[in-house]
Amino acid sequence: MCKINHSAFNLCRLKIEKMSKGPMCNVSDYEEFALSVLPKSTADYYKSGAENEYSLNQNRQAFQRLRLRPRMLVDVSQLSCSTKVFGEEVAIPIGIAPTAMQKMAHPSGECANAKAAGAMGTIFTLSTISTSSIEEVAEAAPDTVKWFQLYIYKDREVTKKLVQRAERSGFKALVLTVDAPIFGIRYADERNRFSLPPHLRLANFSDDKATKVTEARDDQSSLNAYVFSLLDQKLTWKDIKWLKSITRLPIVLKGILTAEDAIIAADLGVEAIQVSNHGARQLDTVPAAIEALPEIVKAVGDRCEIFFDGGVRSGTDVFKAVALGAKMVFVGRPALWGLAHSGQQGVEHILKILKKELITSMTLTGCTSLATISKSMVVHENYYSRL
Repeated sequence: MCKINHSAFNLCRLKIEKMSKGPMCNVSDYEEFALSVLPKSTADYYKSGAENEYSLNQNRQAFQRLRLRPRMLVDVSQLSCSTKVFGEEVAIPIGIAPTAMQKMAHPSGECANAKAAGAMGTIFTLSTISTSSIEEVAEAAPDTVKWFQLYIYKDREVTKKLVQRAERSGFKALVLTVDAPIFGIRYADERNRFSLPPHLRLANFSDDKATKVTEARDDQSSLNAYVFSLLDQKLTWKDIKWLKSITRLPIVLKGILTAEDAIIAADLGVEAIQVSNHGARQLDTVPAAIEALPEIVKAVGDRCEIFFDGGVRSGTDVFKAVALGAKMVFVGRPALWGLAHSGQQGVEHILKILKKELITSMTLTGCTSLATISKSMVVHENYYSRL
């Protein structure tokens, strides 16, 4: 069962009563609220990107450079935005991406996030470095489709045990993050000397792997030090074969940005690729995730499923990603903003907002299902400057 710090919960409720001044209409409303109530170190950790944050800004701006080409006089009286992923019926193509240490946003943390995803009929992805354990999330949200995001530790037995626990707890897929042999330079975390608040721990572990990240350091973020000391920097493509050998679960490679890597992944038989630049938190000046999506779809879209995350802040963004070939679109920070506002209820409302905006975009472009959203409906702004 997920444990709740009731004093923190009551403080959170007081902040909501004091600061929530009107209806929350979009993701930006939730973001503004969350950043106004979260402690500075937590807010900076959640919102920041790598180095000078060029890629972080491009994740959003690249969506804004895409234009919609709607079709008219289409019967849109019957419309569905459901899909099927790995044989599971999913009500909306908008899932929850893995984000670390969610109890910094709300006392119920990952458990509330998972329950919200289940209430909306979609997928929740639990981070390895979560503040609620695999078993706690499984117990709190038994009917939610749950995936487990995996880092590979230097001690492979640690990784193997995590995989086995996820399998026993009913998780349906493994999402292997491949873009993080180390964590990127995040100036905000360095300035804040970020560490996990001491009343929290990394709940999937019981030894110093659970508490080491709470130890403040003078030279760098405690999280970066944790990752460097424990995660395996020797990881290569052959380790995908090793992971496939120890699990029956489908494997999603998260963090692919080039066609070359996508082809290697498909050749190794992975079930899906999640096009992602890690929320622009790893290497600055990499392309926006939406910019990388088309080349990966072109290279392997007929060989494995393609998922997407990065910069999504509206249902119209979801529409654009689906048009460019994504089967599922995942959001990370928006769910954190919902958590910071009102826990499960806040995340559910975030997903309802995104669903409403997606359905509106589908209706006004003449699309009655995700299959009818075509690539021709999304063009770069330069398409019109040539006219």
